Amino acid sequence: MAAPSSRTRKSEPSKKTVLVTGAAGSLAKRVISRLHGRYKVIAVDFRRQVETDAGIPSYKVEIHKRGFEDIFREHKIDAVLHLGRIFAHESDRSRRYNANVLGTKRLLELSHKYGVGQVLIHSTYMVYGASPYNPALLDEDHPLKGSEATYDLIDSVEIEALATIYLWKHPELNVTILRPCNVLGPGVRNTMSVLLSRKLVPVLVGFSPMMQFLHVDDMAEALVLAFEKNKPGIYNVAPEDYVAYQVAVEQCGCGKLPIPSIPPALPKLWSRLLNWNAFFPPYMVNFFKYPVVIDGRLFRETFGWKPRRSLNDIFGYYRKQKSVGP
Repeated sequence: MAAPSSRTRKSEPSKKTVLVTGAAGSLAKRVISRLHGRYKVIAVDFRRQVETDAGIPSYKVEIHKRGFEDIFREHKIDAVLHLGRIFAHESDRSRRYNANVLGTKRLLELSHKYGVGQVLIHSTYMVYGASPYNPALLDEDHPLKGSEATYDLIDSVEIEALATIYLWKHPELNVTILRPCNVLGPGVRNTMSVLLSRKLVPVLVGFSPMMQFLHVDDMAEALVLAFEKNKPGIYNVAPEDYVAYQVAVEQCGCGKLPIPSIPPALPKLWSRLLNWNAFFPPYMVNFFKYPVVIDGRLFRETFGWKPRRSLNDIFGYYRKQKSVGP
């Protein structure tokens, strides 16, 4: 029998290139570790150049400045996972606005200019605002009132406004916006995590609103799932269970420091005078008074997602921290 002619090898499909902002953060690191190997990952952070595994380019760049475009020129980026932002306790309002809002605007412009096929924006449940008139469950259609009570949430609301414009105006970008509840766990340094890491935390006399908590590993899984299934839209991300704030404080092994809640301006004054901006900032006082419970059913049903870590898993981490601490 004659020898068969040389076979034409099927070329393996090239891996997608995914740019992840906020690479120095605990959440982004978990997302990058899950993507690495299956995709080509590019790590970007404004704070420092992050040490990464071999094969992952890492850049320190402020995304609202010109140098950010060089990354798009150098790499053919298929998707952007925008996880990086400056929290209110990390910087002054002007720098935070430039980095968060103008940076997101620049990222969306460059994504459109360079033909990126997917953009995922990590937002926050705080865009809904804390109000005594909030319904029991807030779905994705509820108005965003976070900036009405405080200027410190303007950047979060404006980021969403920009992303929503691109969601409808440029459907080829496949924009997805995720609004998670409080994300906690090892390495997380947001306001709630800093608060629950303390041995003594302030509580408002007469108030203990219901709150939702999500382990950072579950949020990382949610982000990767949203990226891989690519179903554009706006989604709340939260478990089905919730717990009263003061119960969460107890479960995390924290002592309570009662703060008078009357008159309404008093808790904010205490926060400013005692320099509690990192863990009990004035702009968040209403979130410790009124429940902001989000309905995460749409995300769970659309993506088939379910958190694996329980509230006890989450709170147990903070209890253990205190038992082994100095």
